[in-house]
Amino acid sequence: MAEEALELEEVQVVGVTPLQGSGVSIDKIAANVQSVDADQLKKAQTISLSDYINRYLGSASVNEAQNNPLQPDIYYRGFVASPLLGLPQGLATYVNGVRFNEPFGDSVNWDLIPQGAIDNMTLYPGSNPVYGLNALGGAISVKTKTGFSAPGHQIEVYGGSWDRHSEELTTGWNNGAWGYFLDLHHFEEEGWRAFSPSKADQAFGTLSWRGDRGSLDLTLGGNDNKLKGNGAVPVQLQAINRKDVFTHPDQTITRMFFSELEGNYDLTDAIQLSGNAYFRQNRIRTFNGDDSDFDSCADDPLTAVDESLLICNEAGEFAQDLNGNAIVADDNVEGATNNTSATQMRSRGGTVQAAFNQDFFGHENNLIVGANYDYADVHFGSDTELARLTEDRGTAGSGILTKENRVRLNTTTETWALFLTDSFSLTDKLTATFSGRFNHVDIVMANQYVTDEDKLSGKHTFDRFNPAGGLTYQIRDNLNVYGNYSESSRVPTPMELSCADPGDPCRLPNAFLSDPPLKQVVARTFEGGFRGDLNKLMSKGDMKWNIGYFHTVNDDDIIFNRGGDSVSEGFFSNVGQTRRHGVEAAAAVNYPQLFSSIDDWHFSANYTYLNARYLDGFDIQSPLDEEERVRVGRGARIPGIPEHIFKASLGVDLWQKVSLGINGTYSGNRAFRGDEANITPNLSGYWLFNATAEYKITDHFSVFGKVDNLFDVHYNSFGLYGNPTEVLGDAFQDNRFVSPGAPRAGWIGMRLSM
Repeated sequence: MAEEALELEEVQVVGVTPLQGSGVSIDKIAANVQSVDADQLKKAQTISLSDYINRYLGSASVNEAQNNPLQPDIYYRGFVASPLLGLPQGLATYVNGVRFNEPFGDSVNWDLIPQGAIDNMTLYPGSNPVYGLNALGGAISVKTKTGFSAPGHQIEVYGGSWDRHSEELTTGWNNGAWGYFLDLHHFEEEGWRAFSPSKADQAFGTLSWRGDRGSLDLTLGGNDNKLKGNGAVPVQLQAINRKDVFTHPDQTITRMFFSELEGNYDLTDAIQLSGNAYFRQNRIRTFNGDDSDFDSCADDPLTAVDESLLICNEAGEFAQDLNGNAIVADDNVEGATNNTSATQMRSRGGTVQAAFNQDFFGHENNLIVGANYDYADVHFGSDTELARLTEDRGTAGSGILTKENRVRLNTTTETWALFLTDSFSLTDKLTATFSGRFNHVDIVMANQYVTDEDKLSGKHTFDRFNPAGGLTYQIRDNLNVYGNYSESSRVPTPMELSCADPGDPCRLPNAFLSDPPLKQVVARTFEGGFRGDLNKLMSKGDMKWNIGYFHTVNDDDIIFNRGGDSVSEGFFSNVGQTRRHGVEAAAAVNYPQLFSSIDDWHFSANYTYLNARYLDGFDIQSPLDEEERVRVGRGARIPGIPEHIFKASLGVDLWQKVSLGINGTYSGNRAFRGDEANITPNLSGYWLFNATAEYKITDHFSVFGKVDNLFDVHYNSFGLYGNPTEVLGDAFQDNRFVSPGAPRAGWIGMRLSM
């Protein structure tokens, strides 16, 4: 008589360190962890991981400051991961255990990894110290595919609005011992706004070996991306034409090479060693056509008589070319500038860790200890070229570079850290977790273009131990309660240290002038909540839910303090404490055969109330008058962060062939960047809906399509203050700039798999 099969309960396990080593049941993690796998990414038809995070994950929102689909500012609980230099990066990002925050400004370039190469992503909330620097509000850990996790071959193409088209080939194979995976992706579009074409070429692959007790993965990746996003536009110009741009071009070119060797070995059934070593190079070039701070000295009555043919800067000083000669005013050097930068970053390092899954005094215990080392050298150069504006507000360069704006800076950042995390089951239902990490950071800056005074060179050292502790309790089989306290920190970046003198403001990201010391930012987070799985109470289907509260206070937070007539001119400064706290609630339901035997229904929703405030007062430039300073009072809202975020999605699968879905997002109002004092009205909130469809013609061939902004809503996701009159004339007096959201658009495609 055959034995009856025993059906085991499904247990979701996630990693708890940057390296993909020993995992812990999600019910024993004292935080609300969110995750997504490759199938979910494919079904959502999003164009990047950041796009998926914005549409589906709780407490996440977006600022489209660049107005490029591959360059968003992703916020989570009010902390940002952005490709823009100058933003206070508060999320740590990892790919296969390798830190992907750039070493110069901690920025995150979302365009570097093709979505088709991602096997899974986990978003860890709170100030988890194990994830190192920048994990103030959370950490994003990405694991890419291998020939063992994704065997098979697939070609996917789609095209549609704005001449956007994408072609992607993925192939994976293994014979049980050896395997490979390769993803080749090309993305291109003209963009929906004027002068906004973009192109991304990405390649990512892994060669893998699997043995009885160990494994090795050699990963190589690279990209050649040219992205144009012409950013915010004055509201008066937007009212005339939403597709128009203020000035152009604004181009970013990224060329990355990534290599990593990762492995693990089981010493015993209970002890696992794992580690990685990597080399990463990223070359970023920017070109920004903009208005000018330079003008004819004749505009100054004191020099109008004898110096009328010379150019002066904003301070009234004679501008000089690279040879030290005064620049003569003519039609080719007034009204505009071309600001260019070139950043070459090389990072190398590695991590080793040991996981011990051994009972301790008869209690289940999972201990991980490890060490990490990273070394990065950066060569940064920037120039300002005098130019003139063309009729379409582009720029025509003169070939004359200004001496005062030239920067040549070399930096090295050396980081080493020791970390541990332990999950100990006090009882079968009660689990305690303790984590800690010690960080030591050395930053050395060497000025390579010294003129009269060298204010850039210097050395800075930062040390800190960050702890965390939490408890989870399984009240019932389908009800869990959790709570934790955690600390994390970020050190001032070389870019911030180079631009921190209120008496000598710089222009981001093109000129760094001085380096008074800045304090490192320390985040302290309390959070707790309930979560449940109603699978056992439902006759069929399942429902998972959670509700929780979080409270994070940053000490010595760093902001960019404007100080000039340009939105990008100012200095970095510590501003005391800031606080982000709120409530999160979410539910996800999968219900097969709800109305008939041919349908499977899926529903999810989440809501976040997010209160982000300054807790200490400071002075800042008024958004209404650049000559006036205003006081930011205690309790003022932090700009760019919505107070209410709501997301929902509904999907149905019919006959296991047709999938239909709709998702919607509400993002609440937010303060304009540059109005930290909250003296002007907020940017309005908005609803946005998107729809997807897929028809599986055969097991190996399907067609799909999607419509974004289904109801063609006119919305703005980002706002800041600037000065439009110098370019557009005195008729444009409203100094509010906004980033318009994309109109309704659609794409169709096909997928062939084997």
